[in-house]
Amino acid sequence: MTRAVLEGVAFGLKDSFTLIENAGLGQIKQVRASGGGTKSALWRQILASVLEAELVTVNTTEGGAYGAALLAGVGSGAWGSVAEACSACIKITGSTQPAPSDIEAYRKSYAVYRELYPALKSSFEKM
Repeated sequence: MTRAVLEGVAFGLKDSFTLIENAGLGQIKQVRASGGGTKSALWRQILASVLEAELVTVNTTEGGAYGAALLAGVGSGAWGSVAEACSACIKITGSTQPAPSDIEAYRKSYAVYRELYPALKSSFEKM
């Protein structure tokens, strides 16, 4: 059951990534992740394989707050740009590659996942 939840969350993220790619912003080749969940090798592997991208961990566990602090630093003049702030402060601490043996299975499962909402939509309305 836990794995199914993790895979469902990963499929939800894949929906977002697909929208980004379809908007013409290019293929996503690397995903940077932070936070407590990234301590799990299983979670990192599922994400990398579902997203079909390298997943890297970074030197902070507070992604949103850390990003806000970097933006504040740029706003106050500590760094000249967001790219400069990130380059100075964010370091890659690990890397997880997609597992070739899992990619095709996740592609098939993702297709089923994409069929579920339209199939269940009327049930959601009843809830």
